[in-house]
Amino acid sequence: MEQERWSVLIVEDDRRLAALTREYLRGNGFSASVENDGERAVERIIHERPDLVVLDLMLPGLDGIAVCRLVREHYAGPILMLTARADDEDQVLGLESGADDYVCKPVRPRVLLARIRALLRRLEGSEQLCLQFGPLVVDSRLREATLGGSAIELTGAEFDLLWLLVSNAGRILSREEIFAQLRGIEYDGQDRSIDVRISRIRPKIGDDPDHPRLIKTVRSKGYLFVAAATGTL
Repeated sequence: MEQERWSVLIVEDDRRLAALTREYLRGNGFSASVENDGERAVERIIHERPDLVVLDLMLPGLDGIAVCRLVREHYAGPILMLTARADDEDQVLGLESGADDYVCKPVRPRVLLARIRALLRRLEGSEQLCLQFGPLVVDSRLREATLGGSAIELTGAEFDLLWLLVSNAGRILSREEIFAQLRGIEYDGQDRSIDVRISRIRPKIGDDPDHPRLIKTVRSKGYLFVAAATGTL
């Protein structure tokens, strides 16, 4: 899909900011539209299925967290959440509700554009490969994973992280390397988004969150996917 065909839905109640963001994205080749209401945003995301959603955390009625949770069962596209606070609480809440990335407001248009492009590149940049580890199958062509034949519900960011881990099975990936691969930025030593996603992925793939065998935390080094623990085929 060419860049100019990417569709973006901006969910933002600040009408002036939303309009400026829409025009900036349109000027950079995107098809962009705006929704100011959280409840209407849920309906539009599910029925219109934009390629990407820019979702403000603070909305009247349904806030961004509620919107994200309600659409995730029906919408697998990337969600970029905007938060007015730089503290961990908002960021963790956003990620746990299913957001793929977050940006702190106020955000410079060029930074927002770069984050959007990075998320969309993941949709078209995966290799044509399917990996199987015992009952766990991860297919980058379909961008889906199954466990014992049953589909695993993963957000786009969770799939990207799982794919990175399984495609490097047996090798420790540092947080710095994971950040560089998935977000194109340097790890600042404080961001917890990778840890949050790992904690969400583990139970979904049948791993024990308290005593993980598949995705191990290697202290002071990073994360390791242990293929042998699955009975690799």
